Amino acid sequence: MIFQRALQRELTSAAGAIFTVLFSIFATWTLIKILGEAAGGKVASSDVIALIIFAALNYLPTILILTSFISVLMVVTRSYRDSEMVVWFASGLSLVRWIRPVLTFGLPLVALTALLSLYATPWAKQKSDEYVERFQKREDVQKVSPGQFKESAASNRIFFVEGASGDAAKVQNVFVNTLDEKGTTVVVAKEGSIVKDARGERFLVLKNGRRYQGKPGQSDFQTMEFERYSMRVATKTQELGADTGVRAMSTRALLADRNPFTMAELLWRISAPIITLVLILLAIPLGFVNPRAGSSVNLIIALLVFFTYSNLTKLMEASVQQGRLSFGMSWWPLHALAALLVVLLFAWRLNVNHRYHPVVLLASLKRARGASTPQ
Repeated sequence: MIFQRALQRELTSAAGAIFTVLFSIFATWTLIKILGEAAGGKVASSDVIALIIFAALNYLPTILILTSFISVLMVVTRSYRDSEMVVWFASGLSLVRWIRPVLTFGLPLVALTALLSLYATPWAKQKSDEYVERFQKREDVQKVSPGQFKESAASNRIFFVEGASGDAAKVQNVFVNTLDEKGTTVVVAKEGSIVKDARGERFLVLKNGRRYQGKPGQSDFQTMEFERYSMRVATKTQELGADTGVRAMSTRALLADRNPFTMAELLWRISAPIITLVLILLAIPLGFVNPRAGSSVNLIIALLVFFTYSNLTKLMEASVQQGRLSFGMSWWPLHALAALLVVLLFAWRLNVNHRYHPVVLLASLKRARGASTPQ
C-alpha cells in the first residue's frame, strides 16, 4: 500500500513536469504559426487567442499520449537505475505487480484522451475552421489592416488604408488600384465605407477623392475628382461550414455518414485512447536499464516506438480512406499486435534465467565484487 501511494505520487509528479514541457513546446510552435498567419492577412488579429486555444485542444490527445508513456517509462527506468527493482525482485515480487498502480494512474489519462479525441478535438477543429472561413468571407476592405497592402479575393484589386475609424466598416485615406480590360484604375479618397443597396449587393463607397484611369505607357489617362464614388465588392456567398472536412465532423456525424473518409477519421479517433493504454503498459517492461548504464537510450527507444506506432496507425487510416481495407478489418490488428508485444516483453522480463534480468545482474555484480577482493 505504501509502495502504491509513493508510486502514484512519483508518476503524478513526472506527468506534470512532462506535460508542462510538451505543452509549452506545442503552444510556442502554434503561437508562432498563427501569429505568422495573422501578419500575412490569412486570419484576423482579433481571433489569434481563440485560434491558439482551438489548436491546443487539437494537440492535447497527442500530448497526453506522450505524457503518460514517458512518465511511466521514466519512473520505471529510475527504479532500475537506483537498484530499487533489484530489491523488488529479490523480495520475490513480480514485475506484473506494477500493472495495477500504473493503470490506476493511467486509466484517467486514457479516459481523458478518449473524451478529447471523440468530442473536444472535432469541436475545436470545427470552430477553428469557422473563424478562418468567416474572415475569408469578409469584404476586401474589412480584411485590410492599416498600413498594409491587401489583395482582393479576385486578385485584380489592391487596397491600402492609412487608418480605421471606430466603425469596422469605415476606413480613412484609402488607396485602390484596379486592373481590368480597360487598363489600370487608381482611386484615392479620404474616407471609405461599406454600404448595401436594396438588392443586398455590397459596395465600397469612397468620399472626397480622385480617380485616374488609363493604360501604362500611354498619355490618354483620365483624371476626375469626386465627392462620392462607389465600386462593387465581391464576396463569397456560400454558407459557413459548407466546405468543412471530416476532421471537423462530430463523432455522431461520422457514424451517420459511413464512407471511406469518415471511417478513416473514426479509426484515428478510436485509436488515440487505445494507443495511450497500450503504451502505458509497454512502458513497464520497456523501462529496464542496466543500473551501471545511462537511461537516455530508453527515452530514444520510447520516442521511436511512439512515432512508429503513430505512423502505422496513420497508414491504416490511409488504407481505409483509399478503400483498400475495411474499417472492421483495420482498426484492431495493429493494436492487437502491439498488445502481443507487451505480453512478450513481460514474459521476457519475468524470465529469471535471462542474463538481463535484475536478479541475474545482481548475482553477477556480487560475483565480480568477490573476484576482485584480495585474499
